[in-house]
Amino acid sequence: MADRADGTGFTVEDCEKISRLLSAVLDVEDPIDSAWTLEVSSAGIDRPLTRAKDFNAYAGFDARIELNFPDAANRKRYTGKLAGADATTAKLTLENGETVEIARDNIRKAKLVLTDALIAFTTHPK
Repeated sequence: MADRADGTGFTVEDCEKISRLLSAVLDVEDPIDSAWTLEVSSAGIDRPLTRAKDFNAYAGFDARIELNFPDAANRKRYTGKLAGADATTAKLTLENGETVEIARDNIRKAKLVLTDALIAFTTHPK
């Protein structure tokens, strides 16, 4: 998966360009002994959240977080609005207004939820 460092939209043409460049390098260097297929894609609008900067960039948007192990509240799944993150903790504001702190090393999967607000934000960024 690829993303633009400047935060602007990622296009099919960007994927094609990366694919051509990487394919040429891989053909010359030949690091893979068997047959291979290179696939380049963008994370998309409802992207996975993996880094603290991902959680912070989409603060205020809906997300689903699944944990590896139940937390102190004996929960493994949360849905709410992202409220930021640091190196060790992600914050999520639940529907009841409570903000929970989730250990990032216990996050199995975190993903944005596709909403009209997210679509508007990603198609017309500030």
